[in-house]
Amino acid sequence: MRLSSLLIIAMTFFAAAVVSLVAANFSVKLIEESSEIGVRDALDGEGMTWAEVEADGLQVTLAGVAPTEAVRYKALTTAGSIVDAARVIDLMEVEAQAAIAPPRFSAEVLRNDSGISIIGLIPASTDRESTIKKFANMAGEANVADLLEQADYPAPEGWEDALAYATSAIAQLPRAKASIAAGRVSITAIADSVEARAEMERVLKRRVPPSVELVIDIAAPRPVITPFTLRFELDEDGAHFDACSADTDAARARIVAAATRAGVTDTPRCTVGMGVPSPTWSTAVEQAISAVERLGGGSVTFADADINLIALPGSSQATFDRVVGELENSLPPVFALRSQLPKVQDPNEGPPEFTVTLSPEGQVQLRGRVNDAALRELADSYAKARFGSDRVYTATRVAENLPADWAPRVLTGLEALAALSNGSVTVTPNALSVTGNTGNPDASTEIASLLAGKLGEGADYDISVNYQEKLDPVLGLPSPSECEAQIGEILKTGKINFEPGSATIDSSALSIMDEIADILKRCGDLPLEIQGYTDSQGRETMNLALSQSRAESVLNELRARRVLTGTYTAKGYGEENPIADNGTEAGREANRRIEFRLLRPDTVAVPDETTLESAAQSGDTENQTSEEGTSDEQN
Repeated sequence: MRLSSLLIIAMTFFAAAVVSLVAANFSVKLIEESSEIGVRDALDGEGMTWAEVEADGLQVTLAGVAPTEAVRYKALTTAGSIVDAARVIDLMEVEAQAAIAPPRFSAEVLRNDSGISIIGLIPASTDRESTIKKFANMAGEANVADLLEQADYPAPEGWEDALAYATSAIAQLPRAKASIAAGRVSITAIADSVEARAEMERVLKRRVPPSVELVIDIAAPRPVITPFTLRFELDEDGAHFDACSADTDAARARIVAAATRAGVTDTPRCTVGMGVPSPTWSTAVEQAISAVERLGGGSVTFADADINLIALPGSSQATFDRVVGELENSLPPVFALRSQLPKVQDPNEGPPEFTVTLSPEGQVQLRGRVNDAALRELADSYAKARFGSDRVYTATRVAENLPADWAPRVLTGLEALAALSNGSVTVTPNALSVTGNTGNPDASTEIASLLAGKLGEGADYDISVNYQEKLDPVLGLPSPSECEAQIGEILKTGKINFEPGSATIDSSALSIMDEIADILKRCGDLPLEIQGYTDSQGRETMNLALSQSRAESVLNELRARRVLTGTYTAKGYGEENPIADNGTEAGREANRRIEFRLLRPDTVAVPDETTLESAAQSGDTENQTSEEGTSDEQN
């Protein structure tokens, strides 16, 4: 009985404990839910929907990414107003803020006769001392004004390339300004002449790196034009200038506008120069062009103050008199007008005639009269077959009442002309004449036999053919020594240039290679050595390799021009055999060269005074430095 009572009591306590535990869990869940819901509602009410709320017992955890630190603190404060702030766990992050934008780096370099000044803001990573030292080498340390500021921000892309290019460019321009920005250089300069400006622009453009945008504005004095010339023509082919000069940009604009009104469709080239005979030049030109337009065609030529106006043949005499009279009375003082109205020639005047001419360049023109369209086509086809289809121009016309033997006489004349190097043939009803030059000493005999056989006995013909040894395909070939002399004449006025630090021939020298190739094609097999040389700057081994590559490059250019080079060799001599002082820039430039040398049986492999030479300069005209890298590039 007693044991039973104890069991009942124990079970009662156990049941009470279970009930208490269940009640406690329920209370905790209730508190978690109410806390989480309350905090979430409060945050949503403040517009902080980014915040994530999670309750764990009495603790409330806030997570998510706050847009700013102030917003994160506001979220903590809002949650603390709902539950005890000590129960809030902060796991929130703050969104990364963009870094402060770096300043715009730029600099301006001004160089004149007084020295060099540089002003601007550059990155701290730029080697300022090295840059200033380069300018000091150009103008002297005392003549460099350093007004640069530096900022500790990363250098933008293209900045260092732009600065390096502008520095090297200023070294070549004694009077210039360079504006430098990341990836961009603007250069304003003054040249001594139009030719000097063109050379400056060529050098600057050739050396600009791919990462740099270059803007060039180089001023040059206007050329002196003597005489001040202009020629305007309006014919069946349209309106155009053969020559155009103006004294100012405004005058050029007025002249071009007048030409446009008269029918010029493209943008004509009109040179602005000095030497105009009168400030009213453009007024006189406008009036003269307008007169040509009103005449319906013709030409007007200005040579200083002299004007020559020629109307088209067949123009109305009344219109010609009126237009010329108006022009004479309106022209500014100083200008003198001479006018012509050519008469129309009757095509049937005089005896019928057929002429064909062959120019020294191989161009053939057929003019005059033929019996019918069939003969015109036959003569044209025959000429194209003998002289080349792209070299024949036919301007014959069909006429009546020509002799019965006109066709064979025309074709015989064409055949006779083919025996000449240049000349002409004229066919008339009663005679045939052949004149010209030839390299065949037997040409006169052969032509006479041809005419006698084709035209028959008693035919009247005249042959005036001159034999010229230089046209002889055998005797006209130059000797090896003459080939040397001819190439030497070319190289007196031209140079074979290479791109800086490379064996690639510069485009400016390709025309020289064309001329040399034309001579060598006529010279046949020559024991020729193409020799490459450098100056003494840089390592000897690198100079030797560069000179060899350049000599081979010249040889390859000749092969590309279909020159037979089986007897040619290419050899680099590096810095050997200097022809000038390597201690000066002019001397080093002279030593960087290509030589063409004829190898004679009694010669040895060293250049002599008769060597053909071309100063093969690298194009790098920067001031020399003592560093090997720079010297190797200049070689």
